[in-house]
Amino acid sequence: MIKRYKVEQIEEMAQILENDGVISVPTDTVFGVCARINSQIAYNKLLEVKKRPLNKAFPVMCANKEQIKNIAIVDEIAEKLIKAFMPGPITLVLEKNNKLPRYITNGKDTIAVRMATSKEIEKLITKIGSPIFMTSANQSGQPECTNLDEIEKVCPLLDGMMEGEVFYSIGSTIVDCRTKEIEILREGPISFEEIKKVINESNH
Repeated sequence: MIKRYKVEQIEEMAQILENDGVISVPTDTVFGVCARINSQIAYNKLLEVKKRPLNKAFPVMCANKEQIKNIAIVDEIAEKLIKAFMPGPITLVLEKNNKLPRYITNGKDTIAVRMATSKEIEKLITKIGSPIFMTSANQSGQPECTNLDEIEKVCPLLDGMMEGEVFYSIGSTIVDCRTKEIEILREGPISFEEIKKVINESNH
């Protein structure tokens, strides 16, 4: 049995992450599995849990805008989207900060960022003092798990699970912010129209 934690048990879950462990957590969109980004051992463990092909980079979840700015280049457009939609079901693809260790983005120039979608996850990230890799709870390429029993079957190598519910049950909207013409890479709970509106409002 994988140990399950109540949302209040932040200390215990933070301890697991600090020791390079991997846990599953409910996010607003789907169940996620996470590990801290400032440890290559934790990163390797996450790859094992997910059985993920090496060519894909993991999205990163931050506690706040400061953390996002530490790992990525936030320009005016990204700034607007963060202000309008974060925390919320949106992932922004940004240029990465060049000081980041190579493994974090798998050698790519970009990094996909989200902001913590619940007080618990925000507390967890703040407690360990590092953003976390956040990827959906499933084996790479398989459908997303919808409850803890499924996650346990599919990801038997997890070090712990946070109890809780997810709301949307579809992945976040993914927006590539690196060009003038922003691109929606995946439709999610936030529509292209809403995003365009926010960007255009400020261009006047």
